[in-house]
Amino acid sequence: MYTLMPFEDFKALMGIDDREDKMARFCLVTASLTIEQYCKRCFIRKKHFERIAFTGDLILPLREYPITKVLAVHVWGKGEILEPDFYQVLPDCGNDIDMPFDISLSPALLRYRGFSAIKVVYWAGYSHGKVPGDLASACFELAAWNMNRYRGRRIGMTGNVRGNGKDGEHFEMVMPENVRALLETYRRKVI
Repeated sequence: MYTLMPFEDFKALMGIDDREDKMARFCLVTASLTIEQYCKRCFIRKKHFERIAFTGDLILPLREYPITKVLAVHVWGKGEILEPDFYQVLPDCGNDIDMPFDISLSPALLRYRGFSAIKVVYWAGYSHGKVPGDLASACFELAAWNMNRYRGRRIGMTGNVRGNGKDGEHFEMVMPENVRALLETYRRKVI
């Protein structure tokens, strides 16, 4: 299941019995996907295929992080695999540092004819059970918030307001502020 926290932990913390398993799973997966969309990042460990244009700079940024392993680096268009002697990942793979990773290419590749891009295949994201605590907490709070909305059967509404001749209903926010605060350090900043 694609979640930032184990399903059994969520059930135990929420006090959910087996009758609400479907809703709990839905809320937990939805919270995880919403967090990834809000942060503009993939947090759960999976394989990524990325094409990076080569413009002459020997240090190329990789999109997802933390990287656990680079599986292959190909010369785009030629189908040739670059040997590990011709590239290095900065910082080292396998640590759970939450910062962008780069691939540093050897200067010998500047003499390669027709070199316009590379294709990198790598594993990135947090392994199941190794998600940072504040990220798992944000997932729990968002999933719990969604569970409470769905149980009340007034999805999208905060309540009725009456008074001063103004009757109406107000729509709730998309994500609670405390969840946004927990996610701020993980959010990809666009410059």
